[in-house]
Amino acid sequence: MSSPENTPGPRKHQPFVPETMEMKEFTLRAVLLGLVMTVVLGAANAYLGLRAGITIAATYPAAVIGMAVLRIWKGSVLEENIARTSGTIGEGIAAGAIFTIPAFVIAKAWPSFRPADAYWKTTALIMVGSVLGVLFISLVRRGMVEDPELPFPESVAAGEIHKAGRRGAQAAKYLFWNIGIGGLVYMLGRFGLFAADKDVHFNIGTLGHSQVRLGAAGDSNILAAGGASTVAAPSVSPAYLGVGYIIGLKLASIQFAGGVLAWGLIVPLLMFLMGPQLRHYLPADTPDDWAGMSVAIWRFIVRPIAVGGMLVGAAYTLLKMRKSLALGLGRAFADLRQTAADQAKLSRTERYMSSKVVFTLIGVMFLLMCLLYMNISGLKLPAILAAVVMLVVGFFFATISGSLCGFIGSSNNPVSGLTLSTLLIAALLMVFLGVSGLSGVATVLGVAAVVCVSSSVAGELLQDFKVGYILGGTPAKIQVAELIAVVVASLVMYFPLMLLHEANIRAGGIGFGDRQLSAPQAGLMATLAQGIVGGEMAWPLVVVGIFFGIAMIMMQVRSPMLVAVGMYLPFETTFAIFIGGVFRSWGDWAAKRRGFNEAQMARVENAGVLTASGLIAGEALLGLLWAGMQFAPKWARPQFFSDPSYAIGGMLVMALLAALMIGLPLSAAGDPKEPAPPTAMM
Repeated sequence: MSSPENTPGPRKHQPFVPETMEMKEFTLRAVLLGLVMTVVLGAANAYLGLRAGITIAATYPAAVIGMAVLRIWKGSVLEENIARTSGTIGEGIAAGAIFTIPAFVIAKAWPSFRPADAYWKTTALIMVGSVLGVLFISLVRRGMVEDPELPFPESVAAGEIHKAGRRGAQAAKYLFWNIGIGGLVYMLGRFGLFAADKDVHFNIGTLGHSQVRLGAAGDSNILAAGGASTVAAPSVSPAYLGVGYIIGLKLASIQFAGGVLAWGLIVPLLMFLMGPQLRHYLPADTPDDWAGMSVAIWRFIVRPIAVGGMLVGAAYTLLKMRKSLALGLGRAFADLRQTAADQAKLSRTERYMSSKVVFTLIGVMFLLMCLLYMNISGLKLPAILAAVVMLVVGFFFATISGSLCGFIGSSNNPVSGLTLSTLLIAALLMVFLGVSGLSGVATVLGVAAVVCVSSSVAGELLQDFKVGYILGGTPAKIQVAELIAVVVASLVMYFPLMLLHEANIRAGGIGFGDRQLSAPQAGLMATLAQGIVGGEMAWPLVVVGIFFGIAMIMMQVRSPMLVAVGMYLPFETTFAIFIGGVFRSWGDWAAKRRGFNEAQMARVENAGVLTASGLIAGEALLGLLWAGMQFAPKWARPQFFSDPSYAIGGMLVMALLAALMIGLPLSAAGDPKEPAPPTAMM
């Protein structure tokens, strides 16, 4: 038996690139490639988030693209890491931006979203939030990255992809080819070759004949009923199908259940009971037709109920995470006690930005926040208090976000739940100070925007730190690359948002909040800010939603938040995402039926995720192009058919996409004797 002196201790971490080895890392080509990726992937996620309410982690696509491009110049693995690190942060900024920035317009806190009214405010809010996210997580990076209890699933997968090298470069073909296919399908739909959407109208009883008796037989208490409603077929959308494929059938089904509750239960029920009297209860600008009425019922009655459900879902998510949150915060404060002597002993792979520099920059950001909130709200004391709230809450929630990413990955990080908590704190503070009206709403949304971007960026950056830890990157260089990337992304993020908003208006919509640009999280933020500060909340409907959320928790629904979001989103969106999940399930079933082993299943999974990611990116990028084309002459947007077919053309395209998303991954199974590659773990 070995003596205590000879008992081996914990094994020391060995990075892929040894800490004593010097290698090209922070190079101009790596940084420039990362900046291009952060702008492109950030814009694509902004498009996806505004339309579907979901963003997709960019870590895996950025790793594949970075490897494929840098391999041309024989770049090192640490250069690839810097490119991927810079390239992924745009997705985090996009997620924070689309969750909050449109709320200023929806709540009418800003007069418009044109550059003169919104560019510098949007840029300042995003930049302050993203820089603070980098600084906050830099303070707690070391303890969290080295914690063996945090599995960092997406970080480990990305690190293994970089190590795999040649396999990752070969995988790029799945991504790039499907970017082209996704973009082509989207544009053919826009040019009228097929109809991407279809509404189905149906009667609910018979107006003038249907009735509901409110008593025993012979009682005269009879309610006249009957009407008509509408339901949407699934959108023929490569992006929505790709989202469903990536999140899988279980999560897609939960979200779709919310849509079924909204359009299969609540809307038809209200249309039936209120049909004869409905026009008296609708806004004056509602179209005088049953389809318009059903949409109005969904927008003004169902959505506030969904808001209550989302509030409960957010609170429940944070409650379930309470142990991991407390653990992450405890490690954060323990890490702050490090001395300068402790840091002087660190090797290359442990060197990161000086704490003095970090705290100095945080102080500068605080002063800028005070000035920014004063300008946005026109108030002094409330603006300063709001900045203090943002600084304190922002640090806690940035740490929480990083901890959650360490457990579940950035794809599942409940940033919107953290932001809702911040918004409620800020809104109650404004009410306590006696602030009301648009100035109070603007201040509350300003706090929420900075915290949301900060938390989103912090989680994404901690994942990048973990990949660097695995590969042997230099933390200080990763920090500098991230700071450059967040500044560049902040300067340009306004433009895809503005383009989509203005293009929707030109196409006959209302911009943010329109059916084609629903921005569900931002709509929720605007509703809460207006309701608490402005006194415009439809509280009875929200309370109904709260009890609905509690009931879902009692029924042990896996994600009450996801059900509520499904109620809030357009039905054609959740339906298409569900169909994408079905495609994933069919592909998995076919792979098992063919007897694929673990290695083959891993290759099928990787090819499937890359195929879906390519379809998402393709539609998103061409969607931005199409938005820009709304400002061009009409001849630049030719139409193949004036009345394109959904039943024939749309369903044919859907079948072809199904064949692609199921068949292409199965063809990538390869030889069963080949070793298993790292899986995407999206």
